[in-house]
Amino acid sequence: MGEKMNAVTDAEFDQTVLKSDKPVLVDFWAEWCGPCRQVSPILEELNQDHGDKLTFLKMNVDENPVTPSNYRVTGIPTINVYVNGELAKSIVGAKPKAALLKELADFTA
Repeated sequence: MGEKMNAVTDAEFDQTVLKSDKPVLVDFWAEWCGPCRQVSPILEELNQDHGDKLTFLKMNVDENPVTPSNYRVTGIPTINVYVNGELAKSIVGAKPKAALLKELADFTA
């Protein structure tokens, strides 16, 4: 089992994500979302393998509506990667580990 990912809230987003000195992956999810539950253990594994290069965080869209709305997150799971305060990559929908690794290769290499 992978390492648990920390949660980030609307209030902490700017400081924790946008001002981070390394790329940050944010998993936008909700309790009721089945595909989100499928992706979660995969992201926890990736966190264990690549947490030194990429910060892995989760954001519950039901508890934190502001940030998802600001970044036009309309479907979940949405996995966004932020670099130097900018949205660098957005992956929408549940994907297998191999597909996620390929999508994230720029940030984990």
